Amino acid sequence: MRRKDGQVIELGIHAKRIIWDDGLPATIVMAQDITERKESEDQIAGYVQQLEAAMQGTLQAVSNMVEMRDPYTAGHERHVGLIAGAIARELGWDEARCRDLEMIGLVHDIGKIAVPSEILTKPTRLSRLEMELMKGHAQAGYEILKDVPFRTPVAEIIRQHHERLDGSGYPRGLKGDEILPEARVLAVADVLESMSSHRPYRPAVGIDAALAELMNNQGTLFDPEAVGAAVRLVRERGYALPT
Repeated sequence: MRRKDGQVIELGIHAKRIIWDDGLPATIVMAQDITERKESEDQIAGYVQQLEAAMQGTLQAVSNMVEMRDPYTAGHERHVGLIAGAIARELGWDEARCRDLEMIGLVHDIGKIAVPSEILTKPTRLSRLEMELMKGHAQAGYEILKDVPFRTPVAEIIRQHHERLDGSGYPRGLKGDEILPEARVLAVADVLESMSSHRPYRPAVGIDAALAELMNNQGTLFDPEAVGAAVRLVRERGYALPT
C-alpha cells in the first residue's frame, strides 16, 4: 500500500468476527502500519546473519588450529560437519538446526588441543594409556566451549559425540535419551567419515564397511534413525562423502 506521499508501507491486517445485537454476523477488519516494525525485524535479521557468519569464521579458524596439530585427520572435522548436516536434513530437521550442526562438526574435536601432539601424530596404534589420554578430548572440548553463549548447547553436544546408546561410550557413559539428538547424529557422521578415510595406522576400510558397522550396531551403539538416514543418503540418494 502507498501513502499519499507515495511511500510504500507494510500493513498488518487483523480480522475479527462479531455478532451484532440484532443477531447478524459481521467481520471487523483493522489495518495497522507495521513499516517501522518490519524494517526493525529486517535489520535484526541482518545482524543475526552477520553474527552467524562471524561465528562460522571463528569456528573454522579454531578447526584449522586443531588440524595443524593433527595433520593426519586434516579436513576430518569439516567433513564430519557436512555429513552430519546431510543426515539431519534427511531426518527432516529445519535448516537452521542443520546449519548449526554443520558448524558444531567443525569443532567437535577441539579438545584435541589438550592431547599431546606425539599421541595425535603417532603412526601406529595407541597404547591403552595413550587411548585414555585421547578419550579426554571430548571432556576437554566441553571445558573449552562451555562458557561461550551459543544458541544451541554446542559444548554439551561436543562432550557427548563419543557416547553410545548402551552406555559404553565416553566420557560419562550416557545411555539412550540421555544423549542429545545432535550428538547422536554427530556420532554416526564421525564413524562414517573416520572409517572411510585413510589413517597412518590403517588404510581406509571403505564406505560399505562403514555402513555395515553402523547397521550392525544400530540400536545398541548408534541411533537407528540416524543410521537409517545415513544409509538412505548413500544407497538411495547417491550421496558422496565430502573430500
